Amino acid sequence: MMFINLSNHPFSSWSAKQLEAAKQYGDLAEMAFPNIEPNCSTEVVRMLATAYVTDIMEHYPAENLTVHIMGEQTFCYHVVRQLKQRNIRCVASTTERIVKEIKGNKRIVEFTFVQFREY
Repeated sequence: MMFINLSNHPFSSWSAKQLEAAKQYGDLAEMAFPNIEPNCSTEVVRMLATAYVTDIMEHYPAENLTVHIMGEQTFCYHVVRQLKQRNIRCVASTTERIVKEIKGNKRIVEFTFVQFREY
């Protein structure tokens, strides 16, 4: 059993609650999320997604594999679509957004992990 974090948020920034929830899926591993320029074509994003899926399939056992993927939406779409075709579970993290007003026109926004939701 393996849980891969493919996002811009490394495990070191996760709460204890989120880490515990991830460990329920298996051993933890991370992949750096690519920097996708806004002017990239759909074809370039699709090719990058295919390269990431190939890397995942070459380095991790497909059985009982879960990929947490959050980030640029079209890249996520192509990665999730390709992984699901291979029967790989893909999840997103859900959070509660808490906004605190402070003096002046400033706000502090906190995101509190709630659960993983399957794509």
